Amino acid sequence: MTVYVPEEFTPGEEDILRRYFTNLDGPVFALVNLPEVVKGALFARYSRSPKSLRRLFLDEFVGDLDIAGDISVDATIGLERAEELYEKVFFEYGDDSVAQLGGVHLACEQASNILTKVLEWGRLMSYLEQSTRYISYDARLGGRYRFFRDPAILSSRFGTRYVGDMDRMFDSYSLLLGRVTDHVRATVPRHASDSDFVYRQATRAKALDAVRGVLPAASLSNVGIYGSGQAFEALLLRMRAHPLPEARHYADLMLHELRKVIPSFLRRVDLADRGGRWTQYLAGTRDHTAELVDSLFATTPVAQVPVCSWSTSIRMPRTSCSRPSATRTRTSPRASSSSGSRRWGPPSGWRCCRLTSASARTAGTSRAGRSNESTTASTCSATTAPFATCSGTACSPSSGSRSPPTTATSGRSWWRKRA
Repeated sequence: MTVYVPEEFTPGEEDILRRYFTNLDGPVFALVNLPEVVKGALFARYSRSPKSLRRLFLDEFVGDLDIAGDISVDATIGLERAEELYEKVFFEYGDDSVAQLGGVHLACEQASNILTKVLEWGRLMSYLEQSTRYISYDARLGGRYRFFRDPAILSSRFGTRYVGDMDRMFDSYSLLLGRVTDHVRATVPRHASDSDFVYRQATRAKALDAVRGVLPAASLSNVGIYGSGQAFEALLLRMRAHPLPEARHYADLMLHELRKVIPSFLRRVDLADRGGRWTQYLAGTRDHTAELVDSLFATTPVAQVPVCSWSTSIRMPRTSCSRPSATRTRTSPRASSSSGSRRWGPPSGWRCCRLTSASARTAGTSRAGRSNESTTASTCSATTAPFATCSGTACSPSSGSRSPPTTATSGRSWWRKRA
């Protein structure tokens, strides 16, 4: 179903890879016969590399491993003995907790950005996704830009227009990336302690972060997943019931590869009276809920979200509402990490404040090694739904409001992530 660009390996590379990967020619595969620390390090590097996992393993990891003792191993065949290991305890006796004892590192490559969110929805697993903040997406894969090509669309009368429009979007992304990179390097001074490599990497990351919003949802990404058999079973049941054809297709690919490693834990997934009934229930519940919502609210007008200016990025920690001052000062890129993760910034839909910078070196200080920088937020230029009020020392929600708190006294709007 998916138009997958296969990788090419030499006979010698294939001989090495088949010892540690469950297949060599598909977008979904599991890692086996490797120490846990190696699999973890491989996934960690995976998120900031444009390479596929198998290519990354060959280029950066295999040279540091002793693989002499694994010559006779062929992970692409599967482990038949595992089918019998938990058979009675898990399937016949129904002890689901046993499925928590076996874990798998699984890679899903060339997945659309929409599919990555489906894969990462369950919080019982660990995920590492290719980062648009550190990887340029204008590099071509198999001579083509990296976006999802649905065969149904490509074969329709919209196929040519779809590919052409997507190509132009990626052309615009590539053009913007070059210009923004030049602008950042022209306006952000280099710290005396920064090497040329550090400075160029940091400024490039700033540019990538600034233009990644141009990338469409069809952009392709690679995702590394680690989870227990029980978590994978729940994920596959959801994916098999999902309305997105790509999700259902990847669910079949994942089930095939996972059964080479933990077959007993996933035996129930496609049984008609077990996983089949779960899948029907999930799909039916979704459809019935959609029909109910449509019958109740189909004619209800939807309020428009005000569009406000956003001149630069600001990241606020979870406790930012308790800060008395509207100015945040950083002393060093290392010290800035103590004020909170970048992940605590407001989602794009809530960025309604007009921000001004006291310095040309504001955003991304942790990347370029600059110091003594501050960011000032001015008053919000739009009025939205009732927010919680904040006096500068404590926040209290407004009546019935679940929107982000705003500061009426200081003119600042803060956002605090709900747990």
